[in-house]
Amino acid sequence: MYPEQFVTPMRAELTGIGFRELRTAQEVDAALKTETRPTLVVVNSICGCAAGKARPAVAMALKNAARPDVLTTVFAGQDAEATDRARSYFTGYQPSSPSIALMREGKIVFMLERRQIEGRDPFSIAADLTAAFDRFCAPAAAGAAQKA
Repeated sequence: MYPEQFVTPMRAELTGIGFRELRTAQEVDAALKTETRPTLVVVNSICGCAAGKARPAVAMALKNAARPDVLTTVFAGQDAEATDRARSYFTGYQPSSPSIALMREGKIVFMLERRQIEGRDPFSIAADLTAAFDRFCAPAAAGAAQKA
């Protein structure tokens, strides 16, 4: 485990753009167990591919008109209990960090594992995410109009 002062800026890259950090298994269950809205779960990490690829790609993708309603993150290697619990929802996928899961009605509808992140640039990763958002999430304006 790294000293908290090292990971605080890495946590802030996601919390600063609207992510809710889940640090315990109970917080993960409360956020994911019954959530029906499109939910993005980012398994954050201290590694270079999280810093140079995953977090920048997520920030770019969230500028898309269609985006998940709920943004959550866990930090691998720091908050082990929360990370393990989040991964328990990723049925059919091996643990990897970083990773990015888009969930809807409690099930994975799109997943990017570390092997699909490392070795790629943030723009390509963001393009994959925005395509998933377009497919599984409503644009913010359309969602508001439907509720009215």
